[in-house]
Amino acid sequence: MKGRKFNSLTAENRVLRDKAKNICFEFNRTPSKGNLRNLKHLFATCGEQVIIEQGFKCDYGIHIELGDRVFINSNCTFIDGGRIKIGDDCLVGPSVQFLTINHDLNPVKRLEKLSYALDVTIGANVWIGAAAIILPGVTIGEGAVIGAGSVITKDVGSNIMVAGNPARKIKSLDKA
Repeated sequence: MKGRKFNSLTAENRVLRDKAKNICFEFNRTPSKGNLRNLKHLFATCGEQVIIEQGFKCDYGIHIELGDRVFINSNCTFIDGGRIKIGDDCLVGPSVQFLTINHDLNPVKRLEKLSYALDVTIGANVWIGAAAIILPGVTIGEGAVIGAGSVITKDVGSNIMVAGNPARKIKSLDKA
């Protein structure tokens, strides 16, 4: 599961990262409506009634897609060399990390500094607990619950609760 080749060191990507870093800095320094609007305009898509708390960080922003009524708590990090898509009505706890970049396991190839982007997709009405880490290439099905501090290394089905490091199924959840 390598993913798409991604070079974060190109001039274009450095410019995009600098832009995102500056917008995030201004929002985190002063989370005014104007700075929040600038942050939301950075994203590929941003639904209605999205709330983002102070401390938000992203690499590019342009690969982030947020549905309606998404709540992102404080100090969340989006490493978005790949796409991060979050469905409607999701709750993201504080200090959650979304990671979309992998590197070569081979130490010689790793010296080339090439990255691999793997998209992360979160279904509707998912609750991600505080300090969870979502690894590259993961899909989380709608209605799932991710326990605080969990490390999500593989896909999670719909209406499932997982927790731990690595995360494991705790139970199935009622749909009603």
